[in-house]
Amino acid sequence: MDRRVYVLGRDSAPQYLRLEAGEELSMTLVIPPGLSGREVLEVDLNGPGASLDLSGVYVCAADERVDLRVLVRHAAPGCHSRQLFKGIVGGTASVAFDGLIYVARDAQKTQAYQENHTLLLSESARVESRPQLEIYADDVQCSHGATAGYLNPDELFYLRSRGIPEAEARRLQMIAFLAPVLSRLPEELIEEIHAGLS
Repeated sequence: MDRRVYVLGRDSAPQYLRLEAGEELSMTLVIPPGLSGREVLEVDLNGPGASLDLSGVYVCAADERVDLRVLVRHAAPGCHSRQLFKGIVGGTASVAFDGLIYVARDAQKTQAYQENHTLLLSESARVESRPQLEIYADDVQCSHGATAGYLNPDELFYLRSRGIPEAEARRLQMIAFLAPVLSRLPEELIEEIHAGLS
């Protein structure tokens, strides 16, 4: 399986990818703290049995403006795609996520999943999440979902009751929230994101 990590603002991330029969791609997009901008990614699964495992993480804790658009098209039968995007938005930052899974009429036996989950750290932080499905085949397994919310006060209370200072307890909650995507990154990027959560 081809594995790639792109740090937006540093790496030249592709805007269009095409997967042919049997090709597998695992890709992770990173939007580091302090970065604003718009990113568009389109992926076509054009050959039978192509597979995409796409994740992303964003940390926008100040006044960043991020617009992320992802379009995955299933054009052939038996293809799989899974998307998981997780982020933290604080201060007066604003994030927009637009995701579309398109399944063509001939793309039977498609399996496609898309999730976007965001933690808000302040009342003035904003996130707009619009996951969408456009399906023209009838033998598919597809789903999408999005959540946005605040740190869990019960978890925070539990950590505080174990003697962990509030700032560190909040930081641990954020790290745990991002962990499914962070586990895909090299150590130096994980440390950079951890530092942005302080």
